[in-house]
Amino acid sequence: MVSGSTPSMVSFPPCKINVGLNIISKRDDGYHNILTVFYPVPWHDILEIIPSKKASFTVTGQPVPGSAKENLCLQAYDILKEDFKLVPVSIHLHKIIPMGAGLGGGSSDAAYTLRTLNELFDLSLSHEALRNYAARLGSDCAFFIEEKPVLGSGRGEVLTDIRISLKGKFLVIVKPEVQISTASAYANSSPGKPTVDLRTIMEKHAVNEWRGLLKNDFEDNLFKQFPFIQSIHQKLYATGAQYASLSGSGSSVFGIFEKAIDLRNRFEGLTYWSGYLN
Repeated sequence: MVSGSTPSMVSFPPCKINVGLNIISKRDDGYHNILTVFYPVPWHDILEIIPSKKASFTVTGQPVPGSAKENLCLQAYDILKEDFKLVPVSIHLHKIIPMGAGLGGGSSDAAYTLRTLNELFDLSLSHEALRNYAARLGSDCAFFIEEKPVLGSGRGEVLTDIRISLKGKFLVIVKPEVQISTASAYANSSPGKPTVDLRTIMEKHAVNEWRGLLKNDFEDNLFKQFPFIQSIHQKLYATGAQYASLSGSGSSVFGIFEKAIDLRNRFEGLTYWSGYLN
């Protein structure tokens, strides 16, 4: 428990891209077994948590659908409160990472709420314990506890190390004003074991060799359903991307470039981010 004099804590939840995503099989619990590489991206939301007399959650920036009680940040607070005597907190989220983009922004916000509460309240929870709490909130929440490149399996919550570094590569992310339902994306997918192992591709081949080997299994159906998204994918390759792909089951498309490039004028009117990877 903390005293009322405890200062506020501000953190900067990042997002991620999925570098390759194979939908292996449908599970008995209704979810799907997948295989993917999560890679952290330094595009951030801003999260502030302050001990308060009454629990509250507020949002500025991009609109976040649903009520405050439905938000994963408050749910993260609630699951820790089940096991620890926490005083109420005021949580404020300034939303920058777009929603429904396949970038994991909401999952990152939830994971960073756990991380921040752990530090703020001196709970001394290990990374493993935090990952277990995070996995209860969402399939890719656990990734954001440590935010290093990992291979995700199961629903995405089973994380194992992988030898990959994109440090120094330049990333461009483009998101059209399209919202894609994760449930419908999976419903229209065709699970199956890939012909080439994802880990083998990532560890044995250079980035400029990934095209034609490394695939996001959502692309076939979503590109047919939303040709405009496919056109973004094609344009990123046409402007020199070493590799381009849909991220997750969302509507954003990313391109990995050898050097910095400014493509804003090619994607006017669309949400756009670019920067170097760590």
